Amino acid sequence: MASLPSISPKSLPPLTKPLKPTKTQKPFTQLPLPTTFRRSSAVTSAVSGDDFGIIPAKSSKLAEQIESAVSVLQESEIVGGGAVVDLDKMIDRIINASIVLAAGSFALTKLLTIDHDYWQGWTIYEILRYAPQHNWSAYEEILKTNPVLAKMVISGVVYSIGDWIAQCYEGKPLFEFDRTRMLRSGLAGFALHGSLSHYYYEFCEALFPFQDWWAVPIKVAFDQTIWAGIWNSIYFIVLGLLRLESPVSIFKELKGTFLPMLTAGWKLWPFAHLVTYGVIPIEQRLLWVDCVELIWVTILSTLSNQKSEARLSEESTETTNSSPSEE
Repeated sequence: MASLPSISPKSLPPLTKPLKPTKTQKPFTQLPLPTTFRRSSAVTSAVSGDDFGIIPAKSSKLAEQIESAVSVLQESEIVGGGAVVDLDKMIDRIINASIVLAAGSFALTKLLTIDHDYWQGWTIYEILRYAPQHNWSAYEEILKTNPVLAKMVISGVVYSIGDWIAQCYEGKPLFEFDRTRMLRSGLAGFALHGSLSHYYYEFCEALFPFQDWWAVPIKVAFDQTIWAGIWNSIYFIVLGLLRLESPVSIFKELKGTFLPMLTAGWKLWPFAHLVTYGVIPIEQRLLWVDCVELIWVTILSTLSNQKSEARLSEESTETTNSSPSEE
């Protein structure tokens, strides 16, 4: 068997000798730096100087690019939030329109179908002619059987519509009203105005049983001092409680608005109550008063909510101004 040739250490090439680059291969030091490495080097050079041999001015361009990217992201978030807000408004508008259309359709159907049991063969003219008369007869029958409930329902509907008119008067679109606010006003009219007014008119007639012409101005004066002050205060307090406001805030606002509300009513009610106490029978008075209430509730609701919103804005301003001083 042949023996392997011996290899001496001197015959091996030195390990420290650099390799010469071939013609098709560039030296390692001439390879281009990756993009990410160049950007990180630019940031590093902006902080620690020219350690990597990159001009620090390029860092400003990078900062501008970052700022532009952040601004684009912020704009996209704003646009996305606006889309969500628009979607919420559209949903509220659809709900409000459905409520209005459903309530209007129900009322119109009940009014026009009062004679549906025996209108077979009737013409449209006959239906429109006799429907108001028969609805009035049905209303009088309800007043005899359950007068308090009938008046509560009428006042609740009137106070809800009055608040809706007030919101439209304040600048809100037709179907973008505040449902909670309208419900509060309607609840105050249903639970309190209808029932209290029923007993008040009976009390007023018992207090002033005179049927002469001079008794009318006395009843109007009593109505526009004692009763107007009582009811305006009740309405204002009830709305404040339904808004979950503190009793201190409610009575503070009531103290500042009591006389303005009372004097504002003197521009409307004395003329209306000349008809109320001089012409309208006692059992029909609340219906006439509720028709005028559409105007008055608009005034009351607008004044009440304006005072509440002004107070909330003042409290938020005070909180904002006091927070820096505490820090």
